[in-house]
Amino acid sequence: MTAERLASGNRTSVHRARLADNRAVVVKLYASGTRRNAVTEAAAIRAVASAVPTARVLAAGRVRGTELTALISEDLGRLTLGAAVRTGQITPDGALRDVGRLLGRLHRAPVAPRTPRRPFFEDVTSLRHRDAGAISRIAPALEVLSEAPATAPLVWCHGDVHFDNVVIAGPEATRHLIDFTDATPGPREADVAQALVMAHAVSLRGRLTVTGSYPLALDDARITAWCLFHTARCQATAPPGEERARWTRRLAELGREHPRFFYRPRTVRSPR
Repeated sequence: MTAERLASGNRTSVHRARLADNRAVVVKLYASGTRRNAVTEAAAIRAVASAVPTARVLAAGRVRGTELTALISEDLGRLTLGAAVRTGQITPDGALRDVGRLLGRLHRAPVAPRTPRRPFFEDVTSLRHRDAGAISRIAPALEVLSEAPATAPLVWCHGDVHFDNVVIAGPEATRHLIDFTDATPGPREADVAQALVMAHAVSLRGRLTVTGSYPLALDDARITAWCLFHTARCQATAPPGEERARWTRRLAELGREHPRFFYRPRTVRSPR
């Protein structure tokens, strides 16, 4: 078997491999102790596979003799939506419409009643640990999210939709959604907003391009609030330097465009 490393992070590493029988596969290894692992990702992929094109799971489980877990899936090839945009094969607007259609299909996948859910307070707590001030700055946005009706439907959220997590494959150039590491049931607006933030398409034009091809009803205020939350989280987790400065600028721009979702302390003048 031959292998090529494609990506590596704190939780996972991803490899393209060719087996002895010449089959091409993608192997994703999860570090020990991770709450979400190869087994939970495989379960998410199988739950949505009837609704949205994705890579077929070939095997998932513990790696013998180690604490690692591994997910083995079919290799769909190297052409991602991001690569197609960068080489001019697809326009950015065309890619955004593809994302809207894929999310619409994903969000129609049935969610089993006992499927584990990630509570929203865990995301807020994680952000507070990284940047306590961010909670205060986006407090109005968090209030909007906390006031969402308890009856609002939950859908399968991918949690990390960006152009390079969409692979184009097959004779009809089918768009396949990959990398379900963070997939969990949640509100559809959270997933749509995350895709907008990662595509740098939070402007009115970008939002309308995605939602114009998205078939389900969306709450506009909750999309805006989720955009602020995702941007604040990206700022908090970005390494110091230009990347963090870039996310800081984007959060400030969102605050200027949507001031009611962003806390601005009043200047108190001392009496003379």
